[in-house]
Amino acid sequence: MDENTGVNMKISEHIEALETAGRALADAAAGAGPDADVPTCPEWRIRDLLRHVSMVHRWATDLVVERRTAFHPGAGEPKLDGAELLEYFREGHTALVEALRAAPETLDCWTVLPTASPLAFWARRQAHETTVHRADAESALGAGPGPVAAELAADGLDELLRAFHCQDGSRLHTPEPRILRLRTTDTGDVWTVHLSATEPPRTDRGHPATGAGTVLQTPDTELSGPADRLYLTLWNRLPLSAVTLTGDEDLAHMWRENSAVTWS
Repeated sequence: MDENTGVNMKISEHIEALETAGRALADAAAGAGPDADVPTCPEWRIRDLLRHVSMVHRWATDLVVERRTAFHPGAGEPKLDGAELLEYFREGHTALVEALRAAPETLDCWTVLPTASPLAFWARRQAHETTVHRADAESALGAGPGPVAAELAADGLDELLRAFHCQDGSRLHTPEPRILRLRTTDTGDVWTVHLSATEPPRTDRGHPATGAGTVLQTPDTELSGPADRLYLTLWNRLPLSAVTLTGDEDLAHMWRENSAVTWS
């Protein structure tokens, strides 16, 4: 399972990230307790977070293990609470990690987004699903989300920009063409997001150029900072003040209001 996926990560590395994030999520949830508010998801308490992620993990496990080639609904959120719910989460997380590690590289199953490799898709998607929700659980402890490994964070930015928000369903639109640039100050990654009134965003990775390739396009807005700060900010788990913003603040606020990836 060494096929390269995402920015520079392998399937095995995504599975390791999923395993690490799930354990950290469970530990943070145990420390906070089921009644604790989740500041990054104001409508949730820890029990709601655990129920949601448990559902997603078991749904993804079923798709992978049963090799389902068409959409198949999951069993829904458990009604468990307290210690039983936490143990249910741990069991489901472990089962997902084991299912992905056991799956062949030639796995054929349904995926949320188009992909050449369903195994690569689910390893990557669940690594970031769990890492973002790990940040939610940690926010309930009061100190806020902990750091995310730089390579994983850059990969998650790439997934968000070049997998989710290149689809027709993206709600990121501007009345006239605009450019949003994201720049990581530690990994050296750059994404340039081209926005318009009707088309889904188009994102180039690297330093796009105009004309003969010597003049860099000037963005209307740039967000820069360490990869993990950008990652958590673009997933709306940290405020915009966590990164450096230059240019039009309205474009950054438009992102906050319209970029959420929701369960449906």
